Amino acid sequence: MKKLLLLVFALMPVISFAQGFQVNLEGEKQIGMGHTGTGVIQDGASVFFNPGAVAMLPQNYIQGGISPLFFKSTFNPQGTNIEDHNANKVATPFTFYAAWGPKDSFWKLGLGVYTPFGGLTDWGGNWQGKYVLESLNLKAIYIQPTLSIKLADFLSVGGGFVYNRGSVDLTQAIPLTNSAGQDGQAELKGTGKGYGWNAGIYIVTEVGLTVGITHRSEVNTTINNGTALFTVPPSLQAQFPQPNTFSSSIPLPATTSIGFGFYPTKQWTLALDANVINWDVYKVLAFNYGTIEPNGLQNTVEQRNYKDAFSFRGGAQYKTNKNLAIRFGGGYATTAVEDGFVSPEAPDANRAFVTGGLGYTFSNHLDLDVSFEYEHVMSRDQTNTQTQLAGTFETNVYIPGVSLAYHW
Repeated sequence: MKKLLLLVFALMPVISFAQGFQVNLEGEKQIGMGHTGTGVIQDGASVFFNPGAVAMLPQNYIQGGISPLFFKSTFNPQGTNIEDHNANKVATPFTFYAAWGPKDSFWKLGLGVYTPFGGLTDWGGNWQGKYVLESLNLKAIYIQPTLSIKLADFLSVGGGFVYNRGSVDLTQAIPLTNSAGQDGQAELKGTGKGYGWNAGIYIVTEVGLTVGITHRSEVNTTINNGTALFTVPPSLQAQFPQPNTFSSSIPLPATTSIGFGFYPTKQWTLALDANVINWDVYKVLAFNYGTIEPNGLQNTVEQRNYKDAFSFRGGAQYKTNKNLAIRFGGGYATTAVEDGFVSPEAPDANRAFVTGGLGYTFSNHLDLDVSFEYEHVMSRDQTNTQTQLAGTFETNVYIPGVSLAYHW
């Protein structure tokens, strides 16, 4: 029995982060152009993409958008023809931005509320990896007040304070069956908070090329007094004290970006972005429980050993007239997850994506923008060194989006 309990604790909650949890859906115009926005000015989403560019906005903005995310993942257990699929659930990343300043002023204030990290997946209770994960609902909502100042006609800077409100709800089966043959279950639910900042610089060169450089800091999010629920056979309930709590700290990584804007004609805007995501801060994941048992529930520390990840993005916009814009783009992103650490929460691998979008301006003040993204996560055959879950993950993501922006 002691060996079995040790196995249970080795499997206890595994939360993994990677490109799969960095949502990257912070503006419909920018999504349509391959997620570029560091070196070009489009709308109030510059609060996120480059706070330094906000002061250069020709008008004030208030806008909101939503990008439903359809995550389709398949797992083929090693040595079998079985295919497990995650359930058809839809995550709903959203954005809200406001940017305001007096007309012809050298400064603007901004506010952003957005979801840069999150995940929603449900593999159910009958698949091969149920003892690693059944379901996960993860959200990180950032609130960012911002100040941007135009130092000259060719140079502006800006920055903002970031407050994160995060939540997690995770379930996994426990390999302890009751008299009816049903597995036990663990559920962890909690909310946490973290703090950070976002800063940028925006430059207009003499040849018309625009350049943006930004840094979004790490946000270390701490969950205290989360709820830990364990459903186990009556004979083992003493080893899983209830009611119980847990605490954990999760580093959401810093991102450094450089972007360029090119304007070959009045109708065309071309953009390039490159990003470094500092996932190397994520080395371990620790869960500390409010009540532990010497021969039962124990605190856990799991190795992660992530590495930095990179993404490269490009996009274009063509304005057929003053009201209608056509957008397209794409890019490539590398994974932060080393071999041996791939897990079903974020079955991560290198990925490629293509995007497209349309924008229409009504009566000079109201923009309607729609976008669509298809993302393919490369198949990856792995054996997790901690859980021994072995097989091939393959994932495709489909993301439509819509936003409304009022500007004056």
